[in-house]
Amino acid sequence: MAENAKISPQQWERVPAEKLEKEKISRPSLTYWQDAWRRLKKNHLSMLGLVAIILLTILAIFGPMMSQFDYSDQDLTMSNLPSKLEYYQVSEDSYIYLHKEYRLYSLTKKGEVLEKLPEAKNDMINKFRSYEIDGKEVVVDYSFAAAAIKSGDPNAKKFEIRIDGEAVQPMGKVWNKTYIFGTDHLGRDLYVRVLYGARISLLVGLIATVIQFFIGVTYGGISGYTGGRVDNIMMRIVDIIATIPLLLYVILLMVVMGAGLKTIIIALGSVYWVTMARIVRGQVLSIKEQEYVLAARTIGASTWRIMARHLIPNAMGSIIVALAMNIPSAIFTEAFLSFIGLGVSAPMASWGTLANDALGGLRTYAYQLFYPSIFIAVTVLAFNFLGDGLRDALDPRLRK
Repeated sequence: MAENAKISPQQWERVPAEKLEKEKISRPSLTYWQDAWRRLKKNHLSMLGLVAIILLTILAIFGPMMSQFDYSDQDLTMSNLPSKLEYYQVSEDSYIYLHKEYRLYSLTKKGEVLEKLPEAKNDMINKFRSYEIDGKEVVVDYSFAAAAIKSGDPNAKKFEIRIDGEAVQPMGKVWNKTYIFGTDHLGRDLYVRVLYGARISLLVGLIATVIQFFIGVTYGGISGYTGGRVDNIMMRIVDIIATIPLLLYVILLMVVMGAGLKTIIIALGSVYWVTMARIVRGQVLSIKEQEYVLAARTIGASTWRIMARHLIPNAMGSIIVALAMNIPSAIFTEAFLSFIGLGVSAPMASWGTLANDALGGLRTYAYQLFYPSIFIAVTVLAFNFLGDGLRDALDPRLRK
């Protein structure tokens, strides 16, 4: 029996290398969040939105610090300067820019605005202004303006610049290096004011997100997990809050607290958590029926432990998507309230107040509306792109 149990060396067989390779794990396993990040990176629009948000945040924090102007600095001599200047050459190192209001400015060839030039003579009857620049007589003749406006031709001649009696043509256009985005009607730097407005908009979005997360998640989690009569009462309270328009909240708070950023933040905080509470409640109602929640109850886990360790973490995908989608809504709401005069007070700058200030000179100084509008559009689109990508990346049904 013992002899039959012996195994001879000939009975052994070497395993081929290709069979060993089949047993190897081709790549390490990924966690839920690692897999979500991997799929998010494949969404190019979402990554573009994420990069735009990061750049905007950096500009909002550090941009005003690197400028020589403050958001409230006024210089009426520099009012309504555009971001691109059409310049004329007076002498070898002397250049001038003629404003639409027929003011003359000296500037460098690179586009740095130096000063507003004083007039030697201003003849309002014959409609011309004369200046002395580097020993030369510079005359701005705007007597053609009335005829040009009457003709309705946008290409009609409105003025003429003569240096020592000889008419000159512009040398070209150069970007305004002193005021990158130009100035407003009070001579304030639009670049700094737009970036300061970004600070306010991002701050409102951040605070609205924090309030949504803590109040909305807690309220919705308690309502969904408790169920029954408590759930019914809590949801009716949510329905009542959601029924009242946000604008009415803002007006009532303005009567009590006055206009300002604090009023907008409190108004948004009192309303924006409602949507989050409904989303979390729906998720918790579904998740609490799972077996692992029953197992946690069986071993004696408390209600708060079950919510903190099981329910909320498993609903985090929907929560993050809802947060990302509600941030642009809060930013746009703040801009709208500031636009209609219910937002921040002067001299503080918000994208909404900048757009409102630009309406008066829209036809003449369209750039004053363009810059805050493009920042609002880019910010809202960036958060929407990121929210769409997060929705796809965090959906467990799309995991491969």
